[in-house]
Amino acid sequence: MKVVKRRRASLIVPGSAADKIEKARSIEVDEIVIDLEDAVVAGAKEEARARAVEAISTGNWLAEGISIRVNGIGTEWHDGDLAALADCHGRLASVVLPKVESPSTVAAVDCALSGHDDRGEIGLQLLIENATGLLSVSEIAAASDRVRSLIIGYADLAASLGRRKGFDHSGWATARELVLVAARSNDLQAIDGPHLGIKVDADLKAGVEEARRSGFDGKWAIHPAQLATLTTAFTPDEDEVRHAREVLDQLARAEAEAGQGAVALDGQMLDEAVRLSALRILAAVGEPS
Repeated sequence: MKVVKRRRASLIVPGSAADKIEKARSIEVDEIVIDLEDAVVAGAKEEARARAVEAISTGNWLAEGISIRVNGIGTEWHDGDLAALADCHGRLASVVLPKVESPSTVAAVDCALSGHDDRGEIGLQLLIENATGLLSVSEIAAASDRVRSLIIGYADLAASLGRRKGFDHSGWATARELVLVAARSNDLQAIDGPHLGIKVDADLKAGVEEARRSGFDGKWAIHPAQLATLTTAFTPDEDEVRHAREVLDQLARAEAEAGQGAVALDGQMLDEAVRLSALRILAAVGEPS
């Protein structure tokens, strides 16, 4: 299992809003994503890019990781966004790539990043936001060793599929399952897209609970008020953590004792699938594998 940063809650901050970026420095959260795409109008793109790069490369952040959502490949700002990342001085955790439709797009961005990050330290997070990307999500997930997560972009995906206003979150089961399977088969994080309201209401909580029970690792937030709800929901409880540690201890003991047969814990047979689940639980509470 890859060693990855926790993304139980990721706060999206507009790159055009200097005050929100400055406020984000003092927010304790798994990840801050500075957005250069949807949240920034065309006339402010270059200014937002410069502000984002300066903010990342200077000063202190309480977040565990800082990422940037760049403009999509084929837009007039995409190449400039990627080129500017060299000025982040190694403090950038990942690039979030929007509207990914094919493995070739991921490969092209990987190649562009390699020009100033040949050790592969800058990860890629891929937004699945249209029907083409959803159909090719398995191939997309496997397109680069830089890929760290797959994220569902509900608003654009709804438009691509022709979903009507008011479509209930429970109707996204097929899309979630496709993204989740693609993520897990490539040892990636699966991140749920944001709830589009800013309130911490029953609808948000229902969507969070559904994503958590489905197996997702975290969710995007568009307002700081949502962060506590997300972080709590995607943090395993004490019993889950204790059991995960016991699973790994038992498997390690069995491996050390040559010739031991099947291993069980609390009546459950332990195998590779159970081990991976235990590693994922411990990663969510910040324990190294």
